[in-house]
Amino acid sequence: MEVKLTTLCENTAGRLGFTGEWGLSILVEHKETNVLLDTGLSDSIISNSRSARVDLNKIDKVVLSHGHKDHTGGLRAYLEATVGETEVIAHPHIWKKKYSIRPESGDSRHHFIGIPFVKEEFEYLGARFHLKREPIWLNEEIVTTGEVPLVTAFENVDENLYVKTEKGMMPDPLMDDQALVIKTFRGLVIVLGCAHHGMINTLIRAREITGVEPIYMVIGGTHLLRAKKETLENTIEKLEEFGVERIGVSHCTGMSAAMALAQRFENNFFFNHAGQVIEID
Repeated sequence: MEVKLTTLCENTAGRLGFTGEWGLSILVEHKETNVLLDTGLSDSIISNSRSARVDLNKIDKVVLSHGHKDHTGGLRAYLEATVGETEVIAHPHIWKKKYSIRPESGDSRHHFIGIPFVKEEFEYLGARFHLKREPIWLNEEIVTTGEVPLVTAFENVDENLYVKTEKGMMPDPLMDDQALVIKTFRGLVIVLGCAHHGMINTLIRAREITGVEPIYMVIGGTHLLRAKKETLENTIEKLEEFGVERIGVSHCTGMSAAMALAQRFENNFFFNHAGQVIEID
C-alpha cells in the first residue's frame, strides 16, 4: 500500500457504526507519514476514529484547509484525545473573524462561521501552529498547496462570505483556502477541504507545485453546492481535459453537482462518506 485515505468526518455516514456531521476530516497515511486534513465540526472524528480502528496518536501533523468551523471545530476534541504536542499547519488568515449570510433562507444577518475556539486554548492542549502562505512539504511526496491563485474565468469565492474588520464587514477573499497534494506512481492525489478558490484552480496549483501533470484522483469537498450551470459544465470539462481518473465528492458538493459528475465519470465517481477507506497500491 502506497497511500491510504480514511474519511473520519463527513456530512453523511457510509458504514454502520459511523456518525455523519456537517464538515470534513480525512486521514492521509503515506509510508511513515500520517496527516489529518481538517477536523470536522465537533467530535465525530473521535467516535469515527474508534469505528475505523484509527489511533489518533499516530498522526504526525494536522493541516487545516481554511478557517471555517466545520473544518476546524473538531481540533479541540482531537487535542484532548491525544497525547503530546501536535504540529498544526495552516494559513495565517485562519484566525480572521469569518461570517456568512444566508439570503436563500431570507436571513440577512451575519452568522459567525470562524474557528469556535481561541488560539491560546489550542496551544494549551498541545497545538503548535505553523502558519504559512506558501506550500509546505510534509515529506518528499506530500505537500500543501498554500494559497491557490484565482486563474480560471469561471471560479470565484462566494459573495456571501465576510470577515469582520475594524471598518465593519468586508468580503472574505479566503486566502487561507488550501488542499493536500500527494505524488503517487499513478499520478497526483488531491485531497480537498472545501475548494473555496475552485477545484480547477486547486488542480492547476497542484500541478505547478509538484511538476506532475497526471491527476489520478480528486477527493473531498468541491464547493459546487451553489455553482451556476456554466460553472459546473466548465468544471467537468476541465476535469476531463486534465484526465482525472477518479473523483470522490464530499461535504459541500451538493446533490445536483454530484449527479452531473456521476453521469460523466460513471464508475470512476463515488460518494466519499464518513467511514470510506481508499487504498492506493
